[in-house]
Formats: sequence, C-alpha cells, structure tokens
Amino acid sequence: MSAYVNDAEYYLAKGDPATALVSVSYAEGLLDSLRFLGILDFSWPSPPVDSKKVVVAGTFDILHPGHLQLLSFASRLGKLYVIVARDFNAQRDKGRPTVLDEQSRLQILSSIKFVYKAVLGDEKDYLKPIEDIKPDYIVLGPDQAMDEEWLAAEVERRTGKRPTVIRFESKREFSGGLRGSTDIIKRACKVLIQQGENGK
Repeated sequence: MSAYVNDAEYYLAKGDPATALVSVSYAEGLLDSLRFLGILDFSWPSPPVDSKKVVVAGTFDILHPGHLQLLSFASRLGKLYVIVARDFNAQRDKGRPTVLDEQSRLQILSSIKFVYKAVLGDEKDYLKPIEDIKPDYIVLGPDQAMDEEWLAAEVERRTGKRPTVIRFESKREFSGGLRGSTDIIKRACKVLIQQGENGK
C-alpha cells in the first residue's frame, strides 16, 4: 500500500497527475479487495456537492474488471457521468451487434458505486451528451481513438468551457489473460464449442 502512495506522491511532484491518479486508484483497489474479504471495515466518503463533473463514454458491453478500473480512476476526479453508447452506434463502430442492448448496459452502469449518473448517448452526435453535462474532466479509455487536444477544443467551442482530457493508459489483464469484452466473447465461444465437441 505504501508503495502506491509513494508512487502517487512521486509522480504528482513531477507534474504528472494522470500517473499519480493511476497509482492512487491501484491503492483504492487493494483497499476495496481487503474490505470485500472482510479484513477491513470502512466506507468511502461521498463526493462533495460542489465537486467537479467527470465524463467517461463507452460501449461497456459485458462489464469486466478493466471497465471497473477505468470507472474507479475517473470517479476520483469528481462526480462521474457515464455515457453509454447506443446500439446503432456500437454496431456501426465495432462491426457487430452488442451482446447486451443499450437499456441493459445503461441499467448495469447505473448500479455501479463509482457512477453518479449514467445516460444514453446520442445516435447522431457523439458530443451532444458531453455538451449537456459540461464536464470539467473527460477520461478516455486506452482504446478510444480520440485526439485529446481536438476533443478539449471542440467541447470548449460548444460550451464555452474547456475540459481537462485525461487518457487512462492502464489496461491490465484479468482472469487468465483476458483484456476486454471481445476476449470474453471469444473465450465463451471456445468453451461452448469444446463442450459441443465433448457431447455436453
């Protein structure tokens, strides 16, 4: 635990707040694990009423630990608003339909403790919900192909308020090398095919 705290202080002193926040989020994950195991007993404080607004957007098809790392990290910056991609947009961008429809994904995201509010995206304008929320921070996932400088400038042009855009670089493997929803789908297909071949 102290190593994560020391890392956070080191990177903050070097003027690298994004990496400092990653270090802090790892410490938070360790504390949560100890709490879930019953080793520690505590609760996280709610963000202050006047806290900053933070936006994360994505498909979130088959929620996994990588998503939770991203949401935990972003929630440390303030009240976290999650924009859930519409089915139409997700299929167009990924080249396949989602496993879970948009209402199911919205319901799941809305129930996560890190999330202040989850909303559906706009089918025609990706930035419309961001324009409505007017965030102080936008956190991008490691796979989101969006230029940070362009995004900040475009949101400022629309809202008159320039957000700080942070790229969450961490993408750790989980559960035997899985790294995302596509990996989970492939693993599930492989398991089902093997079961079929074995007559189960």
